[in-house]
Amino acid sequence: MTSWRIVRVVAGGFVLLSLALGVPGSPLFISQWWLAFTAFVGLNLLQSGVTKWCLMEQLLRKAGVQSGC
Repeated sequence: MTSWRIVRVVAGGFVLLSLALGVPGSPLFISQWWLAFTAFVGLNLLQSGVTKWCLMEQLLRKAGVQSGC
């Protein structure tokens, strides 16, 4: 799996997990503050799309994960 795919899979997982923990109707609900994490992930995805720079992708490349589209 390439670095860009890993970044997107992890970001999607974080969004789903934080929604499960932050939405009051969820059986996994802990606190609505988890929705701030959802916003954080969304802002990072937006920043990555605009600037074409992603810290996680750089770290994955340094760890030896193949870069690619």
